[in-house]
Amino acid sequence: MSQVSKHPAKPSSPPKVPQTPSEQNAGRQSKAYALMASGTMVSRVLGFIRTALLAVAIGSSTTMSDIFEKANVIPTIIFMLLAGGIFNVILVPQLIKASQASDRGSSYTSKLVTLTVVVMSLATVLLTFLAGPLIKTLTLNWTEPMLAMGTAFAYWCLPQVFFYGVYAVFGQVLNAHGRFAAYMWAPVANNLVQILTIGTFIVLFGAYGGGNDQLATWTTPQTVLLAGGATLGIVVQAVVLFWPLRRIGLGLRPDFSWRGMGLRHVGKLAAWTLGSMMVGNIASLVNSKFVSSATAARLSMPNGGADIPGEYALNTSQLITVLPHSIFALTLATMLFNEFTKAFQENRRDDVAPLLSQGLRTTAVPIVFAAVVFIVLAGPLGRLFAGSSSTSMLQGAALAQLLVLTALGLPFKSVHLFMIRVFFAEEDTKTPMLIQTVIAALGVTLAFSAFQILPATQIAPAMALIYGATNVLSAVIAHYLIVRRYGDYGTSQVIDAYIRIGVMAALSGVVGAGVLWLLGGYSWGFAWNSIGSALIAIAIVGTVMAIVYIALLRLIRSEELENFLGPLARKIPGLRR
Repeated sequence: MSQVSKHPAKPSSPPKVPQTPSEQNAGRQSKAYALMASGTMVSRVLGFIRTALLAVAIGSSTTMSDIFEKANVIPTIIFMLLAGGIFNVILVPQLIKASQASDRGSSYTSKLVTLTVVVMSLATVLLTFLAGPLIKTLTLNWTEPMLAMGTAFAYWCLPQVFFYGVYAVFGQVLNAHGRFAAYMWAPVANNLVQILTIGTFIVLFGAYGGGNDQLATWTTPQTVLLAGGATLGIVVQAVVLFWPLRRIGLGLRPDFSWRGMGLRHVGKLAAWTLGSMMVGNIASLVNSKFVSSATAARLSMPNGGADIPGEYALNTSQLITVLPHSIFALTLATMLFNEFTKAFQENRRDDVAPLLSQGLRTTAVPIVFAAVVFIVLAGPLGRLFAGSSSTSMLQGAALAQLLVLTALGLPFKSVHLFMIRVFFAEEDTKTPMLIQTVIAALGVTLAFSAFQILPATQIAPAMALIYGATNVLSAVIAHYLIVRRYGDYGTSQVIDAYIRIGVMAALSGVVGAGVLWLLGGYSWGFAWNSIGSALIAIAIVGTVMAIVYIALLRLIRSEELENFLGPLARKIPGLRR
């Protein structure tokens, strides 16, 4: 007779339910999103360090900072003018189609890479020969020494155009095969190289102390190290993609047989996209020419015009405020772009609106909060990127006013990004071209008007305000066209989400402003004393604002917060409902 155990048997664990394909796909997307976002985050943080070091080396509202900024930004704008739109939005659908062939797109990709190398090589050589005329054309009222210095920088910086092209085409090949992380992590290598070269510059030549005539004392080794280091970073950024590209196993090789690769079809699509990029980037070049007038005007001002923001300060304000846009909006939009493309290719148009609505509402959580953070912390952020000279507080204040104006249009910039991706996914490049043309024409008109009415010392703040206003208008136009073509995507729910989130962000901003006041942020106190004290103030106020913001969103049971944080919110006790 068997004995009955005094201890009941432990109940067996329920069998694991296998994940459905959609759940597996969601898991893969979450992992890819995390890798992309983390790569962008690390890259941007390193970019901030690079920018802060550069301000230590040559100042932020100085003659040399504006001259170097002009030469170093031209390659980026010219690359986007020549081919950026084609690489970033036209080729992805073509590469996705090619990847479904029996050779996984090896033949098409080989032809594409070969074509890119040839075209970008020719363009880079031509542009480098035109360095002097380019600098003269894209500036206003610069003296001969300023033009000569800008040309010297440009000779070293313009070869970046070729390597931007290589980086872009390699990155889009990787994206088309679902390898998103490498493309987002490659700029980390670029920033590390530039941090090293700028650090070496400071060790060898010292930090900018303020007050001296930089043009009179500048040397050729300084030019080679500063501008050459900037180009070396772009070279490394492109080269590091060789390894993940080889791991895909496409067996790429030089292939000049370009006939039959669908260039005519791509050309029709690219014509509108290239037109859009030309309009947008020509507008950027024209606007930057107006802003360059501040560089010459600064020469006759007290303290060297340290309180007059120029092109470097304007671009730095955009670099800072674009961080959340790049980490959250751009990363998610890049992934959703593939989903949009597949939905159109598989005739699932009804899936597009829900994807768009979810993307807009999810990104509202970080983007709206970031806009408020930039407004509250504009002062310490400006000080952080103003160097360590005797005029650093004045330079920081000049940058701070641009940060406030630029942050106002940040949420609309992200909204426009998501909407414009829908058109590109359907291979409609004409509509984005029309939107871009309207926005660019308006921006240039406003910039020209500001240049005629305002003194040169106020052009940079005017441009920051114009950028914000055009971001709002571009989002409104894109919304109207999206609804007209695809129907309502849940506009009322999206607006409601932004209003609720905006109110909570504003309340957290009030609390943050109070803390910053205690730290002397509005009275030239502790938050302005040094780069270190500014960083401490940013960390304290930012942390307080984030805690208050999340708590308020939890209090109103925000669905968008749940979608944004996901499993993280359930693992942190303080974030649980």
